[in-house]
Amino acid sequence: MSFDNASICMEKDEALVLMQSHVTSDSLRGHCIATAAVMKGLAEELGEDVRLWESIGILHDIDFEEIDEDMMRHGLRGYEILKNAGVDDEIAEPIRRHNHMLFGADYTTPVEICLQVADSVSGLVIACAYVKGGNITEVSSKTVAKKYKTASFAAGCDRGRIALGDELVPRDRMYEIAIREITLVKDQLGLA
Repeated sequence: MSFDNASICMEKDEALVLMQSHVTSDSLRGHCIATAAVMKGLAEELGEDVRLWESIGILHDIDFEEIDEDMMRHGLRGYEILKNAGVDDEIAEPIRRHNHMLFGADYTTPVEICLQVADSVSGLVIACAYVKGGNITEVSSKTVAKKYKTASFAAGCDRGRIALGDELVPRDRMYEIAIREITLVKDQLGLA
């Protein structure tokens, strides 16, 4: 599969096909879809390119299975996969840099910051839905804020990465966006 390099943005369906050609796990596919949903909502909120940010969310973990979850290679291999598929740097570069274990908190652009936020807050919101019997419509920003404070709850959701977005979008608003956008894709995630 190859994409026209003159066209920076890819369509959502193209990104999904590319992601699914490298990601076989239903849970990882769901994570990519949830992250993309939050990225889309944050792009809308900030007046950024919705299609671009959604594609970045869909593709951000494209290499995770191939590298056997090796965090010293994660993102770097994803970049190679995307470049070999003809994907532009405007998509591939934020994905290369999103591995906070390699790049720390050295994120300055809104797209990089929001990818950090979306990658973690999507998991936190979904974990809150599971507490509510899988019903995302019963999750509120107050619920997420309360669970955020409990480090043992959804421990894999890095609170520091979520906090990176505080200067771009107030935390309560960020939670509202994440809940709203994940609700829109709830059927794809197996949520009620």
